[in-house]
Amino acid sequence: MSVAVPDQGQGQGQGPGEAPGRGEGKGRATPHAPGRTLRARRRRPAVLAMAVALIAAGGLGGAVLYNSTGQRVAVLALARDIPWGQVITDDDLVVARIAGDPALRPLAATERDKAVGMRAATDLKRGAMLTRGDVAQTLAVQPGQIVVGVSAKRSQLPASRLQPGLQIVVVYTPDNSKADSMPATVITVGRVDTDGSQVIDVAVGAADGPRLAQWVAGGRIQVLLAGRAAAAGGAGTGGSAAPTAPPTGAASGTATAPVPPAGAGGA
Repeated sequence: MSVAVPDQGQGQGQGPGEAPGRGEGKGRATPHAPGRTLRARRRRPAVLAMAVALIAAGGLGGAVLYNSTGQRVAVLALARDIPWGQVITDDDLVVARIAGDPALRPLAATERDKAVGMRAATDLKRGAMLTRGDVAQTLAVQPGQIVVGVSAKRSQLPASRLQPGLQIVVVYTPDNSKADSMPATVITVGRVDTDGSQVIDVAVGAADGPRLAQWVAGGRIQVLLAGRAAAAGGAGTGGSAAPTAPPTGAASGTATAPVPPAGAGGA
């Protein structure tokens, strides 16, 4: 009679000297869990994909930020100096490209046709950007000033063409008294008549208006084209300058350029 002896390699501790795992082939195989190294390798493709996505998103965001801050826009700039009151021509303007900035409000290059024909509301310098406050459609007479029509013959006017905004000095030359002068600012220049005479509207101080009208009625006048210094000097030779009303800023649309004191400014 034989007795079955159970295998000591199944369910019991291994005897001394026996190699690990001996006898496992005789029993049922036990499940084997993957090691940590294998699980880490399985997660790596997802991590790499996420890293690539983050890098792409960062690059795209940087490109958008660069384009928004470094985008160039075409604006109008000045090709030469333009004195106050002078009409702006197409040759006076150039197109410049600058980085867009909300703090800057220059006229766009597409508004060139609107800027041409308007007047300089202040002395404009070459290379500066042209803004809406730099231009005006008409010249406005300040409080305390009065407009007088000066009729003069061709020989009584300077050879240079007069235009609104220019400073002039009207000199009175009577026969039996000392000559006198009065500074004024040109507001409107009329057409030349068939006899060569021309009417010019000028702005002077309200107190000087009646006196200038008397000079014009007598016909003994001479119109001189003056710069800033000359116009200021003319104020001290007998004529009083117009009141210094504070100029108002020109606005867009139907803007008007303030007329400076007759003895203090000019082209």
